[in-house]
Amino acid sequence: MGDGGYDADLCRRLAAGDPTALADAYDCHAGAVYGVACHTLRDPAAAEDVVQEVFLHLWEHPASFDGRRGRLRAWLCAMARYRAIDRVRRAEVQGRYLPKLAEIAPCSPDAADVTIQDMVTKAVRGAVDELPEPHRTALVLAYYRGLSYRQVGMALGIAEGTAKSRLRMALRRLSARLTAEGLID
Repeated sequence: MGDGGYDADLCRRLAAGDPTALADAYDCHAGAVYGVACHTLRDPAAAEDVVQEVFLHLWEHPASFDGRRGRLRAWLCAMARYRAIDRVRRAEVQGRYLPKLAEIAPCSPDAADVTIQDMVTKAVRGAVDELPEPHRTALVLAYYRGLSYRQVGMALGIAEGTAKSRLRMALRRLSARLTAEGLID
């Protein structure tokens, strides 16, 4: 089932937007991808996040897989390994530098900084208020209450993937709005 012809057919179906192709790829390769991520991270929840990122990338960029260079399973596992290693490295850097940053006394802002911060805060609140209710609720739970994707899903009674999708859409809408207002690049 993991031969080159199958991989090529699967990628053609993914490129065509066939959602069953993603389900087929997931069913066929998710176990191996999870195993690689879990081995590297030693954290099942973080490994699940990596698996979701890898398959989301496959869905959004099916052309990034080149069947002439190897098998889909190997490519997905390599992507999981790289993403997991990146997470480990980020955690190490944060563990090393965040305590030092916390020791630095913050400067007191001048009037211009306060005015700009107020404008940005109002723009962000306005943009959040204009989000559709499901997206706004997920965003509030995740970013204002500090819940993880899994906790947002549990709090709303929805799948973790649905929670991630709602948060991703909310962040895209906020980004578009704040970019249009010239507040971010």
